[in-house]
Amino acid sequence: MAKRSAEDEALGFAPPHDLPVPYMQRLRDYYLALGYGNPYRWAQYTDVPFTPLDKPLRETKVGLVVTCAPYQPDRGDQGPGAAYNASAKFYQVYSDSIENEPDVRISHLGYDRKYTTAADINTYFPLAQLKQAANEGRIGGLAGRFHGTPTNRSQVTTVEQDCPEVLRRLREDGAEAAVIVAA
Repeated sequence: MAKRSAEDEALGFAPPHDLPVPYMQRLRDYYLALGYGNPYRWAQYTDVPFTPLDKPLRETKVGLVVTCAPYQPDRGDQGPGAAYNASAKFYQVYSDSIENEPDVRISHLGYDRKYTTAADINTYFPLAQLKQAANEGRIGGLAGRFHGTPTNRSQVTTVEQDCPEVLRRLREDGAEAAVIVAA
């Protein structure tokens, strides 16, 4: 392995072999290997589809939108160390109460299981942190439900079907902003 020069060390640079994971290329290659016929295309917009808040966050009711799935005991291993489990996928937007501790998991998602685990639910389902933010007055409140969005690998379905449904439900809950966690 190449060593860092004194200048690189002084600047705090990583060694030459310490490169970022080329995850975008890996995803494109993965889609081709699955037989989709064309590589994955990231959604890119010429305009950012976000709206500034009308009031301070401490006065804003926040909703939570996630890609994790409700635990389904009849669908195989879905625990923190589970291999990819397509049978745990879901295909419709769902909503659930934030009152208890919902049992949601991410075995249906493709992520790097060699270097990452699903052991810490807070990394993909930050409900506890949002409740704390509401209790401390950092956000104006929390919607009574969270909403799960499918990961069907179809941008058209996501944009034309799932997004409008999630928006409808967030508005129904009185949410004025949303934290979106895509695991």
